[in-house]
Amino acid sequence: MKKLYNYIDGELVAPINGNYIDNYNPATGQVYSQIPNSDEADVSNAIKSARNAFESWSNLRNSERASWLEKISNRIEERMEELALAESIDNGKPLWLAKSVDIPRARDNFKFFATAIMHFASESHRTSSGIINYTLRKPIGVAACISPWNLPLYLFSWKIAPALAAGNTVVAKPSEITPMTAYLLSEICNEINLPKGVLNIVHGLGASTGNAIVTHDDIDMVSFTGGTTTGEHIARTIAPKFKKMSLELGGKNPNIIFDDCDFDKALKTTLNSSFANQGQICLCGSRILVQRGIYNKFRDAFVSKVKDIKVGNPMDDNSRMGAIVSKPHFDKVLSYVEIAKSEGGKVLTGGHQVQLEGDNSDGWFIAPTIIEGLDQQCRTNQEEIFGPVVTIQPFDTEEEAVEMANCTGYGLAATVWTQDLNTAHRMSENIKSGIVWVNCWLLRDLRTPFGGVKNSGVGREGGWEALKFFTEAKNVCIKFD
Repeated sequence: MKKLYNYIDGELVAPINGNYIDNYNPATGQVYSQIPNSDEADVSNAIKSARNAFESWSNLRNSERASWLEKISNRIEERMEELALAESIDNGKPLWLAKSVDIPRARDNFKFFATAIMHFASESHRTSSGIINYTLRKPIGVAACISPWNLPLYLFSWKIAPALAAGNTVVAKPSEITPMTAYLLSEICNEINLPKGVLNIVHGLGASTGNAIVTHDDIDMVSFTGGTTTGEHIARTIAPKFKKMSLELGGKNPNIIFDDCDFDKALKTTLNSSFANQGQICLCGSRILVQRGIYNKFRDAFVSKVKDIKVGNPMDDNSRMGAIVSKPHFDKVLSYVEIAKSEGGKVLTGGHQVQLEGDNSDGWFIAPTIIEGLDQQCRTNQEEIFGPVVTIQPFDTEEEAVEMANCTGYGLAATVWTQDLNTAHRMSENIKSGIVWVNCWLLRDLRTPFGGVKNSGVGREGGWEALKFFTEAKNVCIKFD
């Protein structure tokens, strides 16, 4: 059985305590590898290594750091097939999805920030004759980067790349549920001879390893993507120490469909935005709000299309949905179907385990699920399920749609479908959300700010926002004659 290692000070090393965690293949339900169950000693070594490397790394020219990021990007490209297969096995997502989205995006994250740091400019202000102010932006130190299990290498690299580009060194922890591509990234860093200590990857449980990282006094900042409850804990830990933090947390995203939408495009995209990656994307639209004039037509067409979605072996190119990432999460998702029923919801399709044959007979598969008949304040419409379960509800007016969209504690993303430009602008302004897509979904420009409001997080990632987060601004005022 394959054993993974931590990557500390440029070396692949076993955990000091010798303890390991079983890693499961979600499509088979079987253990297929083991990862380090790291503790404070491993974390301290990683942080010490990062601290020792900081001065030399931060003093490199931007072009030199960019060159290292380009090397990582190129090596990801060269190992694309291997990484995609590892991501699919580790996460349960279809292999075609890992090939087309996850690994290409990880490659592009390193390439994008390698380029971005070469164009990152500070401001200057001429106050008056003989007085000028300008801004210096300097790297901060050791950054803690903690990423989730749903888009493992995609989101891991989304944090690491800008942190390194800006001149920080990094101690990173991938999810213990999906550690494999982070481990392969360790191998890539060794293959290109990345300077020791610049990037350190420590595996382990969030409650122990992750907590040891964020509570360590020698961490200078934290970038975290994951659940809102964990984000609350990190905020309580970091805020009293006055350290920078970026928290990208949960979502309960509305997909708002007006009568005048392009019906076929709205239907096709809603299938994808509801169930892509088994609904395990923080940006998935889990609350489908349809204007009453087309509600019955849309609901019936949507149910018909969802019934045709093939749930199957992630290695099969014909499978549109793969396995749920873990047994506990599988159980959680199905428990919400029962909660919805108890709240008066009607399951229009799905809501049950999909039993496959052969090697996948013990895998964690759930049929895509649509639930109707729930009010806005029920748990099913208020709490993040993070799986292939959506609710569908009618609305009458634009004002009602805004009220429904904003009625949860979350505010990450929203999608609006309308042909009316005025409606599109009003909705985009009035929805309390960090991201609004109009007549599309998940079109991402890496230059744009990414993040949420309310319980969906604090701070922004992406483009200049990421580079600003991973640097500290210093104003210099000069008076001259």
